[in-house]
Amino acid sequence: MSDSTIQEKRNLRQRRKRRIRIKVFGETERPRLSVYRSLNHIYAQVIDDSTGKTIAAASTLSPELKDGKGKKKDRAKDVGKLVAQKCKTANVGAVVFDRNGFNYHGRIAAVADGAREGGLKF
Repeated sequence: MSDSTIQEKRNLRQRRKRRIRIKVFGETERPRLSVYRSLNHIYAQVIDDSTGKTIAAASTLSPELKDGKGKKKDRAKDVGKLVAQKCKTANVGAVVFDRNGFNYHGRIAAVADGAREGGLKF
């Protein structure tokens, strides 16, 4: 792929992200679960937008999940379960899901499924 193609893909995702963020806002009773996907890792954090604070965060680089074994999709589901567990300790039961411009498919959907299994309500 040429540099211009990569830049165009990046720009299109940023435009989708802006459109989503207009509609999705995390409040104190329902914070925002934001998911970011890189080539090798996946990151999830629960953010209260009214105060600008991160309530809970988890990724494939977290010490609890650092073993690095298994398929990416399975590890993404584990990230969802871990962030749900951290939300339980912070007394958060419901969130709004921010897919961050990525398609709701594959690893992004696996994080959402893991968070639901962990007890979070969307």
